Amino acid sequence: MTNGPGLLDVEKIRKDFPILERRLSDGRALIYLDSANTSQKPQSVIDALIEHYALHNANVARAAHQLGEEATAAYEGARDKVAAFVGAPDRDGVIFTKNASEALNLVANTLAWAGEPYGIGPGDEVVVSEMEHHSNIVPWQLACERRGAKLRWFGITDEGRLDISNIDELITERTKVVSLVWVSNALGTVNPVADIVRRAHQVGALAVVDASQAVPQMPVDVAALGADFVAFTGHKLCGPTGIGVLCGRPELLAELPPFLGGGEMIETVRMERSTYAAPPHRFEAGTPPIAQAVGLGAALDYLSAVGMDAIAAHEQAITAYALEGLKTVTGLRILGPDTAVDRGGAISFELADLHPHDVGQVLDARGIAVRAGHHCARPAHARFGVVASTRASAYLYTTPAEIDALVDGLEVVKRYFGAS
Repeated sequence: MTNGPGLLDVEKIRKDFPILERRLSDGRALIYLDSANTSQKPQSVIDALIEHYALHNANVARAAHQLGEEATAAYEGARDKVAAFVGAPDRDGVIFTKNASEALNLVANTLAWAGEPYGIGPGDEVVVSEMEHHSNIVPWQLACERRGAKLRWFGITDEGRLDISNIDELITERTKVVSLVWVSNALGTVNPVADIVRRAHQVGALAVVDASQAVPQMPVDVAALGADFVAFTGHKLCGPTGIGVLCGRPELLAELPPFLGGGEMIETVRMERSTYAAPPHRFEAGTPPIAQAVGLGAALDYLSAVGMDAIAAHEQAITAYALEGLKTVTGLRILGPDTAVDRGGAISFELADLHPHDVGQVLDARGIAVRAGHHCARPAHARFGVVASTRASAYLYTTPAEIDALVDGLEVVKRYFGAS
């Protein structure tokens, strides 16, 4: 599926995504630049979902019949595919959740409930950053409030990079957890997470990585990264909604209490007390997202066939092209790094004094789908003195012509509102 080293055959890839062929209400072609929010789905993923419901639908691990065996095999097969795709050292450390937010809440809550040596307690510190998605801030705020711990954070430089100048002051012997985003969903910044993981481990802290924007865009090796927990979501990497992943060290997970109670997460249940299953099933109470896991497995098959090295090269090239195009729009300010070096595909910007919702609506009238708001990253916006921004984000199916249409559309927006 490549035209050459690092180059995707984007036109061929686009034919795999039926939604990209549709016309909007006014007959305009869809220009989808909101993939950091959710990616579109190839036909193979849609077909996998349909086939599962049409031919194999049953609950897992409970039914003593052929359909149940087929559903269980497909579900557990998806776990194997996830482990292989991200280089997880042990499939038993792959936990399915409904999204990355649930995965991060699982970690924060179980560490708040756990005893020594992993539990968060009075006097402990948790370190995050200003550029986190709210799902990697709020759970830690709650854990700290409930356990008498203190939340601290890395700042952001004027260029939109993580400010690690005070890392030795932030990550100390009091630090219990460091939880950091790998690629910012708002600023696009790619953070030096491996270095920070090593620093966390030097002081005996646990390292958590939110890889929701990283796993779709670049090759990921969880084992090489060395983090204790890595969270990501399926719907941003061509998979269905309703499926997320937490990759954790099985020996660590085995020391943590359950997150949710219910069926299949138990070993035995008596009225006096219960004992719990080993990971990963300890953390998958009730009927899991079976069809969604099957769809995620199909998405990983698709991305593997395309090649994550090629996807990463395309992402960098199309991001560089977009950054250069946006710089030609007078009155536009990019929030975050303005070069493609150590940068993901999400580009947030403000345009003159126009409200992002107005910008988004005028672009939508031209068939261009972008995001408008704070992108669940309000502290990052506050750092740059804005309440909200417009965000354009590309993926493996994005073409230079679509970026040109965005740049032209922004000029139309300016004229429409009389902005200079």
